[in-house]
Amino acid sequence: MQSRQKSWLSRVFSGARPLLRWLEPGIGVKRYFFVFLAGTTLLGVGLTLLILDVYRTAPDTWWLPIFSSLSLRGLERPLRILIFGGIGFGLVLYGVMGINRSLLKPFVRPGKQLLDTVTNYRRRDRGPRVVAIGGGNGLSSLLRGIKFYTHNITAIVTVADDGGSSGELRQKLGVLPPGDIRNCLAALSDDEELITQLFKYRFGESAGLNGHSLGNLLITALSDITGSFETAVAESGKVLAVRGRVLPSTLHDVKLVADLHQVGADREVRVKGESNIPTTPGKVQQVWLDPNNPEAYPPAIQAILGAELIIIGPGSLFTSILPNLLVPDIAAALKASRAFKFYVCNVATQPGETDGFSSYDHVRTIERHLGGRVFHLIVCNSKEMTGLPENVQQVMPELKLEENYAVYSANLVDEEQPWRHDPIKLARSLMDLFYERTGPQTLREDYPNR
Repeated sequence: MQSRQKSWLSRVFSGARPLLRWLEPGIGVKRYFFVFLAGTTLLGVGLTLLILDVYRTAPDTWWLPIFSSLSLRGLERPLRILIFGGIGFGLVLYGVMGINRSLLKPFVRPGKQLLDTVTNYRRRDRGPRVVAIGGGNGLSSLLRGIKFYTHNITAIVTVADDGGSSGELRQKLGVLPPGDIRNCLAALSDDEELITQLFKYRFGESAGLNGHSLGNLLITALSDITGSFETAVAESGKVLAVRGRVLPSTLHDVKLVADLHQVGADREVRVKGESNIPTTPGKVQQVWLDPNNPEAYPPAIQAILGAELIIIGPGSLFTSILPNLLVPDIAAALKASRAFKFYVCNVATQPGETDGFSSYDHVRTIERHLGGRVFHLIVCNSKEMTGLPENVQQVMPELKLEENYAVYSANLVDEEQPWRHDPIKLARSLMDLFYERTGPQTLREDYPNR
């Protein structure tokens, strides 16, 4: 008999557990539920007084005995209060949940429970303020993982790109290059399915659009309509339901210039244009912007100064990362910020740009251009991989780096593309490292795993 009672109680508690989860801290539901409950209670008191008044003053008719039976007058008053209160509470709870489920159904993904969707949204909405600086595939890969941890993301992107579709639009229409911004917007989209794939769709050369992507054309068109590149980026983010912001490091039309040392000819050559640097033989010695003192985009400065975590990299060292840091106000804000500053070292070298570079070379190159040490932690991949493309070497943590910097190394590589980071592995490691320094992280079982 006792075992049956325990079994019955366990079933009751297991059935109530999903309902009790709605009362967990941080979801933002309890305050409104209690307001709703107070309102229904007052409404019930008013309705009860009205019924009692009718019952006491109405003449003796046929419906009075029926009313007396329905009001359970034969039971003790405390028991009647408990029965009616329990039924009312259950109906209120069922009604609130039904309304919420109906209203939020369009936003709940298949296979996900309503409570999980609300919990994840609230958790990310209260996530840390993260600023990611870079460009190219590296930055978009990082954002694709970080968005699972926080909505408070700001990506600061280079506008020195002058190759491909972006370069052609920049040259012919005078707009800032939209390519890297387009990739970051797509990476931060809530739903990287049809609309995002459409945004990234690239027309063929035979279509007469010179291989332009639809996203590049959309941002360019919005720039012309709104008269503002930054407004066009913001409106594009709304179309993609982006959580976070993507900001250019500057609104000035800047070009990247590099000095290269050609060992065979034993001479220095100067190359102008981001797309020309990797294709020109020689080892990059130094890069700078032309004009060399562009004003930073003010919201980018504000984001850096207000950040809790700043992540630089991964990405092309000379053509994606450094063009942002060469904007003087960006560099000054980075040094002044009290945020934790992590540098994510590339997992492999880039042909024509960082051939033969070690992890130490990557870090020292950035600090040499910034004029001093900046990073609190260097994050490196430690898993050796095969199947790299020709003329690409893996970049691993080395003794010289570990002797001079705080280094964290782990398996961060994408198994299918071993020259790139895995977005989920990288984001999980970065956020774990951040929370080790700031405090415990809650509800971590809901985060993606790989």
